[in-house]
Amino acid sequence: MTHQKIIDQTVKFAKETLANAEGGHDWWHIYRVWQLAKKIATQEKTNLLVVELGALLHDIADAKFNDGDENIGPKKAREFLQSISVEEELIIHVEKIIQHISFKGGNFEQAFNSTELTVVQDADRLDAMGAIGIARTFNYGGFKNRAIYNPNIQPNLSMSKEEYKNSTAPTINHFYEKLLLLKDRMNTTTGKAMAIHRHNYMKQFLEEFYKEWEGEK
Repeated sequence: MTHQKIIDQTVKFAKETLANAEGGHDWWHIYRVWQLAKKIATQEKTNLLVVELGALLHDIADAKFNDGDENIGPKKAREFLQSISVEEELIIHVEKIIQHISFKGGNFEQAFNSTELTVVQDADRLDAMGAIGIARTFNYGGFKNRAIYNPNIQPNLSMSKEEYKNSTAPTINHFYEKLLLLKDRMNTTTGKAMAIHRHNYMKQFLEEFYKEWEGEK
């Protein structure tokens, strides 16, 4: 099967699988990460097929919507890729990208790394930043019925992986616990450059938010 046919079938699978997903983790999130990953990959020496498959399948079964099961995403991706006869070496690489892409509180060392992972990870992190990142964050906060902001609940910058997964803090806290940390955790030159604008946009948003919260504007 050609590269393009594999991608076409994967796009179809992702669209169908995520048809009813939460708005911040739906097909359009996958689409944006896919486009960003291809853009970043043009500046890196990568296996483009692995990059595209990793981007298209990285959230095919996000653990936070599957009772915290971190194995279901890689398993679902493997089953699909086997069904369209993708070679085993590529399947293993895509599985590892899915297993290691997540932020998970940012307080852990990755056990696997590859250029393809860094590209897809940067693309995924960029989609958590800027205007899109703000929209996704509040969409998920509403989905989980979280408070928008509570000045009495401070961000926790030293959470364990389990604390991060189980947090019920107000949505604004997520900016400090993840989103504003991403700029300095980018991997690629292209990703780092793109992150600056999105990071600054989020800072401007927060400045405006606090002024409006206090009735200053």
